[in-house]
Amino acid sequence: MGLPGRITRASITRTPIARGIVASLSLVATMSLMGCPGGGGAGDAPTPTRLDSRSPSGAASSPGTSAAATSSAPAFAAVPAGPPRTIPSVRSFTAGSGPGWRPTTGARVVTDPGGPLADEGRRLAQDLNLASSGGPARPGDIELALRPGQSGGSEGYELTTRDRKVLITGAAEAGVFYGTRTVVQAVRSGGGVPEGVVRDSPDRPQRGLNIDTARKHFPAEWIEARLREMADLKLNMLGLHFSDDQGFRIASDSHPEVVSAQHLTKAEVRRIVALAGELHITVVPELDSPGHLGAVTDAHPALELRNRAGTPAEGAVDVTNPQAARIVDDLLREYAPLFPGPYWHLGADEYRALFAKDPQASYPRLAEQARAKYGPQARVQDLAAGWLNDRAAVLRTLGKKAKAWNDGFFRGGVVTADKDIEVEYWTGKELGAREPVEYLNEGRPVVNLNDEYLYYVLGEPNEFRYPTGERIYEQWSPAVLRGTTAVPANLAGPSRILGGRLAVWCDRAGAQTPQQVANGIRLPLAALAQRLWDPRPPTLPWRDFSALAGRVRAPGA
Repeated sequence: MGLPGRITRASITRTPIARGIVASLSLVATMSLMGCPGGGGAGDAPTPTRLDSRSPSGAASSPGTSAAATSSAPAFAAVPAGPPRTIPSVRSFTAGSGPGWRPTTGARVVTDPGGPLADEGRRLAQDLNLASSGGPARPGDIELALRPGQSGGSEGYELTTRDRKVLITGAAEAGVFYGTRTVVQAVRSGGGVPEGVVRDSPDRPQRGLNIDTARKHFPAEWIEARLREMADLKLNMLGLHFSDDQGFRIASDSHPEVVSAQHLTKAEVRRIVALAGELHITVVPELDSPGHLGAVTDAHPALELRNRAGTPAEGAVDVTNPQAARIVDDLLREYAPLFPGPYWHLGADEYRALFAKDPQASYPRLAEQARAKYGPQARVQDLAAGWLNDRAAVLRTLGKKAKAWNDGFFRGGVVTADKDIEVEYWTGKELGAREPVEYLNEGRPVVNLNDEYLYYVLGEPNEFRYPTGERIYEQWSPAVLRGTTAVPANLAGPSRILGGRLAVWCDRAGAQTPQQVANGIRLPLAALAQRLWDPRPPTLPWRDFSALAGRVRAPGA
């Protein structure tokens, strides 16, 4: 996929106060954060911050908002009124009459130390510098509990603050975990959790970040830091594009000859995946084929695709060569146990043979093989579609669901991509790219990686510009799949457009250091998290939102 895209190709490449004593019970009301002035309106003085998404936000946590700073606060010090100030914002808040909750001396996180929420309890206690306990809960404590069947789905939660206690419940562990992230951010932004009830759940099931680790090696520690950042924003999917023409970045036992000198060891991958699991993040590996396999063809030049004149098609394997399929399938089978999540990304984008004006004329041997395999009306695109289906079939035997980039799905062919392969829509700029509504009308689930808004391409080649959080926040939504125009509302629901990811592509790998990348994506990720969690257009002004993003960041992040 342009996805990458390397800068040498002709195509465009793809390359997210103290509160006064409540005078009257009439103040109790149900409010949504984005529509509530208490969520950060004009009355709040924003922390000074640079608004360019390519710079660190630079906004340090406000004095008095860290766990350490508030641990000695008197129990009666009221928390600011209104919904807790978090990113993403909570979707529903019913205010209560009381002082709220602050992390004070002796406060504990209470849950069964041997139960399913033990990890969530320990992490919350560590984040707030509190003790953890098996209970029972007492004033000053935060209690975590599962409530099977509670509304909101597996990622929904309810957070009740009453009588100087906090209770977080959810139908599943992920929901309770997200409730703990709301508490942590509320402490960072306002010193504690306001009195009342939060009911919260995400609008879209897939929310995350995509990292091109093939063109630029990112250390395991850097990836782990991004996972922690994602978790605080309630993002749940990390894509790892680990192989391409410029590099192959995970150690291999079956084909060590294709692996780059700088790479992740399998032990490092297991560590990354384990942390992701603790943070309720699914890691989606991507082994792109039949294009973007330059690291493989460098080691196996006989597999390289050549046109009529004998000119090699950079990075593309000959899909009619059984050895090419065998190597890719070997790698799929080898790596599947490393990634326990349900998804695997097959790429399928930018197959060089299909860049030709007339693929049949430019690659006559492929055209002949297509007719021999699929009948007299078959074309080169049918070989590419067949390759994708064959790899997806291998994944099914491994218990994985396939994803592929939108330019790997073709219209009018003898062979069509299997309907259970998820479409990851990134561009309308590639030759022959189809409109998003075509996929949606076919009943295919789509994930949004719109290169107009969500592509952070190092070095800004091919007219790309680093995305800004402000532009994502104010102009993008999951329905904006291609360019700046949204698809019809009847096609844009969460069951049709599953979510989206911000994508980092390292076409010019030396253009930024890993730390510069981390700084540059911070506000775009925050904006993406907001737009994927809450379907309503945000009403908090961007200046206030960006200032809040600085306050809710973990210290030192």
